[in-house]
Amino acid sequence: MTLEEISVHLSSLSLLKSVAVRTEFGFELRVCRWAEQAWPPTDANAEDRTTKPILVARQLGTKHRRWDTIILECNPEGLRHRARFGPDRLDRNTLHILQHAPAEWAYYRETLPHPGYPWRYVRESIHDAVDRGILESRRVGNRIEIRRKWAYPDWLERIVAIENKPDLDASAARVLQPQLEYDVAMALADEVWVATEMTGDAVEPALFESLPVEAGILAFDPDSLQAEVAWYPRQLSVSDPGTQIEERPDGGNRDHSAARFEYVDPATKARTRLSIAERAYERGWRSFVDTMRPDCRHFELRRDGQLLPTCRAHGRRQTAAECSGSCPKFEPEPPAWRQQGWPIEGGPGRLSKRLLADRRRERRPGLEDGE
Repeated sequence: MTLEEISVHLSSLSLLKSVAVRTEFGFELRVCRWAEQAWPPTDANAEDRTTKPILVARQLGTKHRRWDTIILECNPEGLRHRARFGPDRLDRNTLHILQHAPAEWAYYRETLPHPGYPWRYVRESIHDAVDRGILESRRVGNRIEIRRKWAYPDWLERIVAIENKPDLDASAARVLQPQLEYDVAMALADEVWVATEMTGDAVEPALFESLPVEAGILAFDPDSLQAEVAWYPRQLSVSDPGTQIEERPDGGNRDHSAARFEYVDPATKARTRLSIAERAYERGWRSFVDTMRPDCRHFELRRDGQLLPTCRAHGRRQTAAECSGSCPKFEPEPPAWRQQGWPIEGGPGRLSKRLLADRRRERRPGLEDGE
């Protein structure tokens, strides 16, 4: 390779890197990897760094609010015991059963609190749980009795939500303001942060004015995976009733009408938090490949401190929205790539999914050793 070719190659790599970090999708994946390695963001000499295991997920929340990045701080022993129930999430109906299932045989309608919906749905969830091997049941006459195999552990301790805005400015902060105000009022997460790309300059005072004071601001360098705290968040009261903002005045600066809201009781919040945590346990953040097309011949996972999706056709890292069947450059993998082990093992696309799934599994203690 000539010096000119080397120069062109290095320039293309530089362009690939710069394009990748400009997209919010690429920035988000870098934040997830940093959080997995270095959470929480404290000074190097600080003595209060947590040693608790964490799980990181992305694009999760409720029907009213979805967060870019979610960090679960977990009880070590509880997280290991959670692995007994398998890698898949437990839905709310199943959680209701497992949290109240007795240690000894009992009729399910006498031992479980009323779920607030018809009992036939409870029976369906019981059958599903038995099929998954996480509950025992037997029929005595016309009655279905249940017995737990293990007590469902108290494995979740804290939820941290991060909004990723690599190009955060005063305009973007104004757009984020109502979302963060919703987070603070509802208090589903223990902390709320905004992560923006580190520029070396001081954070604009306008950002502090636009964002709620309860939200933290994190300056993040996606190249070096280093972060600095520009503003520390306040601890939110997750055990108190939350305020769900339903509607805001939209008549401009002269509209002084009241917002419409309703209170959410702590028990409902606790169930919602656990439901979010269960989905995060199942998906993690490496599930980004599930919404892309790894079966395209141009799709590739490249290592840059982590495995990141790259499109050979575009010559850069693509976003999840770009990598779809509607992409004009999409081409299925050639059948020759799938000859070895096909159809059980599949081609490179199937291998990419399996590799990321293995990495996700490694972050869940107890799953890797088959507990």
